[in-house]
Order: sequence, then structure tokens, then C-alpha cells
Amino acid sequence: MRTINSSGHNIYFETQLSPLAALLEEEKYSKVFVFADSNTSEACLPLFQEMLDDFSSFDLVETDSGEENKNIDFCIGIWKTLLDFGADRKCLMINLGGGVITDMGGFVASTYKRGIDFINIPTTLLSQVDASVGGKTGIDIDNVKNMVGTFTLPQAVFIETAFLKTLPERELLSGFAEIIKHGLIADEAYYKQLKLSDYKNPDADLIYHSVEIKNQVVTEDPLEKGLRKILNFGHTIGHAVESYSLSNDDKPLTHGEAIAIGMICEAHLSVKNSSLTEAELEDICSYITSIYPKYTIAPESFEQLNELMQSDKKNEHGQILFSLLAKIGKCEYNCRVTEQDIVASLNYYNLAYNS
Repeated sequence: MRTINSSGHNIYFETQLSPLAALLEEEKYSKVFVFADSNTSEACLPLFQEMLDDFSSFDLVETDSGEENKNIDFCIGIWKTLLDFGADRKCLMINLGGGVITDMGGFVASTYKRGIDFINIPTTLLSQVDASVGGKTGIDIDNVKNMVGTFTLPQAVFIETAFLKTLPERELLSGFAEIIKHGLIADEAYYKQLKLSDYKNPDADLIYHSVEIKNQVVTEDPLEKGLRKILNFGHTIGHAVESYSLSNDDKPLTHGEAIAIGMICEAHLSVKNSSLTEAELEDICSYITSIYPKYTIAPESFEQLNELMQSDKKNEHGQILFSLLAKIGKCEYNCRVTEQDIVASLNYYNLAYNS
């Protein structure tokens, strides 16, 4: 059994949830709630119960699926549901799902009656390598990502690759963007390894190493005062593009698709505003465009994208701050760039698929 200790709680890998069964027996929670979305309750809940020997001593709290539902209105509904079920401060919430579920479920649990215990069981590749690690909870406001939230650690995290078999290819590709990011910001050899791997069949060892990278960063800087900001590479522009797409596209981008766009743009910014070489930029751009679908960032959206970037929670004193690559495998943070450079990076992305 492989585990990673993260600020006092364990991240368990490929255990068939056996430590969870022991924890439920040991802690004697007054009630257990499983929080899932409509997709997860159908595809993953039966597997969850099977791993726990047909465990059924829980109440299911279900929400609609999708990032657009990660907002305060849905949280109010969940809080009311917990009240209706008689949830007290000795109950447990198990968040079974992707990043929306772990983000929102963690936020609901950390604020209900000033905090109840919760456990994350991420079921998507994205949530396994990203949202499950680091204790961030959050919800969106007006499609601006994660504007309200807390830093609250779960009791434990369980990563089971069996859940990934329930995912469509597009969701696997979405999660793979965060894996690529980890290589770009912290481990050049890992990035080279990823280029030879198959995102459609992610290896458990790759997932483990990706979690190791993120855990090392968040353990050193749990409240995102410094080093942890490198995890935002690709996210300043990526989150803006994702928010715009949620509001304007009939088929919105996934989080990972938007972050892939952001990484190309911010790699372009890294050449002028840090020390990334043109050759490294070409390598990054060539790799990402080879596996992610083309998306055109409409020039008429540039002004709105800038406004969304102005709302980014990493900004300070009215300045948009970026995390940029000094080279593949090393990242700097709190980098200031001009609006002109941002526009140039968006245009660079639009040309990338035609080069």
C-alpha cells in the first residue's frame, strides 16, 4: 500500500478503500453522508460500495453535474439537506466525484456548523492529481473560478484508478493537462516521460508522481503565500478562457482544455518575461497542440478576458501576476507582464495550430 503524508493526513493509493472501512469503524461518526453528482452516483457509487463490502450505512446527497453548479445557491441547498437529515458536528461527509464535488463538498463541510470532517475520493484524473491535494475548497461567483473558499484539510484522500475506467476520453485528456503542468513547473525528466505516455490510459505511477510533486509544493507553502503559486502556471489565462467559455460557448471547454490553452499562452509570456527559450516554447506548443483540440480565442473576447484576469485571486495591488517558466522544470511566480504581452500571447495561441 502506497501512501503520501500531506500535512497530517494520508493520501492512499490503490487500497480498495480498506483504510476507509477501518476509519469508519474506529471513529463512530453519528452519520455518514456521501456527496456526489448525478453522473458519479450512477457510475462510481456502485464501485465505491463494492469496495466497502456493499456498505450502505450512509445518506446520499446528490447535486447536478457541471462547473456551472459550483455556486452558493447549490451550497445553500446542500446545507439545508444536511439540516433536514439531522447532521450534527460529529457526522462525516465523503466527497465522491471530480473536482467540482471535492471543491464544493469540502467547502460545504468546512463551513457547516463551523466544520465537520470530510474525506475526498476523487474519481476523475483531474481531481486525483489536482483538486484532491492541498486543502483548497471553493465555489465560483459569476463564473469567476474559486472566488470564495477555505483552506481546510480532509481527514484522508483515497485515489483509486479503477474509477478512471468510468471516464470518457475527453475527461482523461482534461486531467492530463494538470499532469503536464507538474512536469513543466518542477520536473523536466517527468515532462519528457509524459511525452511518451498515453493519456488515454494513465499509468498509476505517473499519477502517484504527479501527486508527489503537488504535495511537496503545498506542504512547503500551505496557504499560497509564495512557492505554491507556481501551481498556477497556465491558470491565469486558462481560468479566464474557461470562465468566458462557460458563459458563451454552447459546448464549453473543460478545465483541462482551458489550462492547455493557458499553458501555451503563458509559455509564450515566459520567453519575454522570464528565461524560457524559444526552443522550449516550440517544444511545449508542439506537444500540447498534438493532443488537445483546436479552439479559437475570439479577438472580440480579449477585453473581457482581461477583465476576468483582473479578478484573479492571485493578483496584488491591482496588478495581474503570473507564474512563468524560467525553463522546462522550473517556475517563477509573481511575474508582472504588460497587457500588450498578454494580447500577443493570445494571438500566438490562435496561430499555434496553423504553424
